Amino acid sequence: MKKILLITGGAGFVGSNLAVFLSDRLADHRVICLDNMQRRGSELNAARFKDHGIRLIKGDVTNPKHLAKLGRVDLIIDCAAEPSVLAAHQEPLKAIQSNLIGTLNCLELARRSRADFIFLSTSRVYPIAALEEISWEELPTRYDWKKDVSGPGHSYAGVTPQFPLNGVRSLYGATKLCSEQLLVEYLDMFKLRGVINRFGIIAGPWQWGKEDQGVVGFWVARHKYKDSLSYIGYGGTGKQVRDALHIDDVCELILLEIEQMASVNRQIFNVGGGRKNSFSLYELTKQVCTITMASIPLASVAETRPYDLRIYIADNSLVTKHTGWAPRRSLENILFDTNQWIDDNFQKLAPFLSDSQAKVRRKYVAR
Repeated sequence: MKKILLITGGAGFVGSNLAVFLSDRLADHRVICLDNMQRRGSELNAARFKDHGIRLIKGDVTNPKHLAKLGRVDLIIDCAAEPSVLAAHQEPLKAIQSNLIGTLNCLELARRSRADFIFLSTSRVYPIAALEEISWEELPTRYDWKKDVSGPGHSYAGVTPQFPLNGVRSLYGATKLCSEQLLVEYLDMFKLRGVINRFGIIAGPWQWGKEDQGVVGFWVARHKYKDSLSYIGYGGTGKQVRDALHIDDVCELILLEIEQMASVNRQIFNVGGGRKNSFSLYELTKQVCTITMASIPLASVAETRPYDLRIYIADNSLVTKHTGWAPRRSLENILFDTNQWIDDNFQKLAPFLSDSQAKVRRKYVAR
């Protein structure tokens, strides 16, 4: 009999790409995706499953009965979450239910099934004030940490999992950190195996980027559909910096972790594009304009929003040490692949990625 691999949030951006990737490479596993199908674009992500023999079940991780109906599983990859910092601020109870209670329910399923557990956490678990206090300088096209900077859990190369966790991080980050702590306790108490990945920005095809989440895809889509954009915060110059990781690099790492679970068991990894794939919004705009061959006006909003970050870059050294994995695809690859995906599906994606078309679609659905 085949092993059962459950992906929660399986019709989302990361979950659906993982499902397709792993189903093609794990011949001894049957992939099942659980998703409440409430997020924009879920139906298009899920449409790919039929060709790969992936079973999609409509259900919600916040409802333990939905998980209990699944029966025994051998591996859980927990991708289900409300990933937006701003959305969690606006609807705190919903974020707590989705991100914390949902993971707790998944852990209970893992306990009953004796299943391995791979948890997709976030770089947002790190306190904002502590990150903002890292010594930085303003360069012509970006802010950046000074090259000689060093301290607990950080250097010019980026942030490691040893970065101090005391402080305020946003409710979204808090729910994910609490979920991490629950996972650590379950692994120890019930002698289970699992690994935590603190991802930064993940990007690539099949992502429905929004202003507050999925910024790289959002930037490409806005240029493709001639919608508006703004540099928000830090003076409105677009110099704040993040790093980006291609979804295919994410899939390759998760496969390695499945195959090497004994050696990665109970590890906490920071995972991102790293310094080589870091960018400011200003720099991102230049690259997107070149690849899409489109230019749009950008507005500036000087005021910095709560929970924004000036700079965040992941240091991948620990995950590389344990698995041999490192990002293979550049920021240019991410932008090219996203641009090509939109070109190949321009009309079909317009109601989801174009601001004007999305308004028409919402009005139609409301009727």
